[in-house]
Amino acid sequence: MAVTEAENPLLGEVTCGTLLQKLQEIWDEVGESDEERDKLLLQIEEECLNVYKHKVELAAKSRAELLQTLSDANVELSNLTTALGDKSYIGIPDKTSGTIKEQLSAIAPALEQLWQQKEERVREFSNVQSQIQKICEEIAGGLSNGTHVVDETDLSLKRLDDYKSKLQELQKEKSDRLSKVLEFVSTVHDLCSVLGLDFLSTVTEVHPSLDEANGVHAKSISNETLSKLATTVLTLKEDKRQRLEKLQELATQLTELWNLMDTPDEERELFDHVTCNISASVHQVTVSGALALDLIEQAEVEVDRLDKLKASRMKEIAFKKQTELEEIYARAHIEIKPEVVRERIMSLIDAGNTEPAELLAEMDSQIAKAKEEAFSRKEILDRVEKWMSACEEESWLEDYNRDQNRYSASRGAHLNLKRAEKARILVSKITAMVDTLVTKTRAWEEDNSMSFEYDGVPLLAMLDEYTMLRQEREEEKRRLKEQKKQQEQPPHTDQDSAFGSRPSPGRPVSAKKPVGARANGGGGSNETPRRLSMNSNQNGSKSKRDSLNKLTSPSKLVAVSTEEASSSPPVSCPDPVLASP
Repeated sequence: MAVTEAENPLLGEVTCGTLLQKLQEIWDEVGESDEERDKLLLQIEEECLNVYKHKVELAAKSRAELLQTLSDANVELSNLTTALGDKSYIGIPDKTSGTIKEQLSAIAPALEQLWQQKEERVREFSNVQSQIQKICEEIAGGLSNGTHVVDETDLSLKRLDDYKSKLQELQKEKSDRLSKVLEFVSTVHDLCSVLGLDFLSTVTEVHPSLDEANGVHAKSISNETLSKLATTVLTLKEDKRQRLEKLQELATQLTELWNLMDTPDEERELFDHVTCNISASVHQVTVSGALALDLIEQAEVEVDRLDKLKASRMKEIAFKKQTELEEIYARAHIEIKPEVVRERIMSLIDAGNTEPAELLAEMDSQIAKAKEEAFSRKEILDRVEKWMSACEEESWLEDYNRDQNRYSASRGAHLNLKRAEKARILVSKITAMVDTLVTKTRAWEEDNSMSFEYDGVPLLAMLDEYTMLRQEREEEKRRLKEQKKQQEQPPHTDQDSAFGSRPSPGRPVSAKKPVGARANGGGGSNETPRRLSMNSNQNGSKSKRDSLNKLTSPSKLVAVSTEEASSSPPVSCPDPVLASP
């Protein structure tokens, strides 16, 4: 060792050899024995060996640590690739040759990149899972399922895609739930508007987040909220249905009371907002406040008021309808006993045993039947009116024919002449009128299985009597005409010269009558046939004779034609006494 150290070319450098040489010199000066020197040298060698041994141990330990690090790196690399699901990562070294540090240097970049990729993948998983958890909590009604933890053992793209698919499904479900919530809220708003309820208080009772002040995405979409909203909507719809039924019932009562009491349109218009929905369905009522409680209460108050008013006006209404019924019968010339009917109405109303609506409904039914009966009689009544009008013209014509001044140049003479011409034409049609009227009347009686009465008298009896009287009148006219001819024959010459000329006792001179004058007393009256008193049980033939005096004037029976009247002065004859048939 001394030789090796002594041959060190680096002079002036402190080495083990120089130190031993220096120690040898010191020992020489001191005179140290060889034994002592060997002992010291052996001690120095042992100490040096311990130092080397320690260093070797440290080096071995460092190598073991590096090997462990390399092993851990390989394991981590394998775990990362497994977790990320990418077995064929490009940056991973394919072989394990070279020193340990070279191998570590080769694997370190791949590990770094995988670590970064893992951190990015963990963030993606965390973001997706946090959104999933948030939506699940919203669906669950805000109940937290705890903090979510990302499972780093499986960070594969396939698993991430699964989470993303689940997130999309939840987002769609959230959107559907939100749409359903908004639809429910809109329905509640419309129902509250129609019912006159406070929408804000109604909807916030379900969940505070349903307030309009909150954003759309802040509204609760939980099962509980949806269930409460559905229940609220059903409750409001049922309330709407019940209120509509109540309102329609009140509207019907109002209409019946109005019709019952003939309420004017101005008063009815005050409740148009009530009656406008009288036949509407539940879905058709959408006007704000249409079914509010105050509106229903207002209608109830009005119905109560009209009910109280109805009792006091019932008699007036009933008598008004009875008057209408009597007018229909009067126009149709149907005889009734109004006093008895009015007494019956009074007794029914005073007794209170009959509902006013039922009584008026019965009267309305009678009015409808009366109108129907009047309509069926109209054609015959029109013909009766024409017949009576023709009889009036016939009476006027007879008076006109008896007037000695009808051809004078007095005022209106030409008008009377024109009227007389028209009257003659009309009178010539009377027989056909009567025949047609008899045919129509009999057909009507066969169809209705009842007698056709005119103001209480059978019309056929009136027509038969009129026909009979007309025939008697024609016979009387012919008799008087023959009598006149006999009286107008010239007397024998010797008798005339012996006794002179004198008026015939059968032809007394009478005073002239103006046109249209009516003969009284024995002369009779020119009245138009309006009603015959046909009481066969009491008056018999005398009743017919009275009717004859009303139907045809006795003066008509003695009236002569216009030509005869112009050729000779009129002769006054006593009224004929008509024998009873």
